[in-house]
Amino acid sequence: MLRDEVEITVRSGNGGDGMVSFLREKFRPEGGPDGGDGGRGGDVILVANPHMNTLGHLVRRPRWRAEDGIKGGYKNSFGKSGEDLIVQVPCGTVVRIIETQEIIADLTTAEQRVVIAAGGRGGKGNVHFKSSINQTPRQFTPGEMGQELHLKLELKLIADVGIVGFPNAGKSTLLSRLSMARPKIAPYPFTTLEPQLGVIERPDRTLVLADIPGLIEGAADGKGLGHQFLRHVERCALLLHLVDGSEGEAEDLAAKVRVLNAELQRFSPELAAKTQIVVLNKLDTRPDLPELAPVVAKLLGCEVRCISGVAGMGVTELENHLLLVVPPRA
Repeated sequence: MLRDEVEITVRSGNGGDGMVSFLREKFRPEGGPDGGDGGRGGDVILVANPHMNTLGHLVRRPRWRAEDGIKGGYKNSFGKSGEDLIVQVPCGTVVRIIETQEIIADLTTAEQRVVIAAGGRGGKGNVHFKSSINQTPRQFTPGEMGQELHLKLELKLIADVGIVGFPNAGKSTLLSRLSMARPKIAPYPFTTLEPQLGVIERPDRTLVLADIPGLIEGAADGKGLGHQFLRHVERCALLLHLVDGSEGEAEDLAAKVRVLNAELQRFSPELAAKTQIVVLNKLDTRPDLPELAPVVAKLLGCEVRCISGVAGMGVTELENHLLLVVPPRA
């Protein structure tokens, strides 16, 4: 199950205290101060893992704490620093501070590392406080406290093309035709309950597709599955509107796209402004669909293509076109 939101608490390690000690050796019974510094506390580090696609593992462990630094030792020896705590997250994870909603990290590339909470510095031992008027200092400084943060992690899938449309428009069928993905396909609405990814692979490049659960009018008000999955197409370079073209005239088909665009606008104006292509599906049931496509294109002011996801008609041409118009990722 895809888990794309989770709240966790992270705490970096405390720094170790400085040491108060004095050198005591044979023939040197009254040596000077030799208390060492404390070790640094461990950091909490998020690492983007390209092999993960959910935040579900964080649900089972809501609190994460790095190791504390060790107190300084005798003979000017430093305390051991605490080990850093590595937290693996999927690529596309956005990190917010819950109290302020400030975004402090956006992990978009594989193996990207971000220090979320830095460990406290170690305290200074008494050796640092020796002076001409204080030969036996007993002062030291305690280690700094670590940071504690309450975080909300949101996963935004990283895809090149986002497939959006009404329920039962054929989005999952199209995804299975274009890629090796095998989403659940059935002739009833809301078969897809969470985003599905598929990949078009060519020798020279790949194209990642995201199939988003169907939208309906009023999704912004919570109808259907609402807007809960639209964040997953915010990073896409292109939105593919898949429309059931089996019935309705050109104006009816254009109206479906306008409804979808209105819902996208209510969710995010930036998302609604992305480059779009409209694809009329179910060509196998309606031979006159190619004649309606230019009329729909004129009404909407964007490119319109026709396919049949079930029969595979026009799918190869659509695949080639997507590879042509979507720029490769840097």
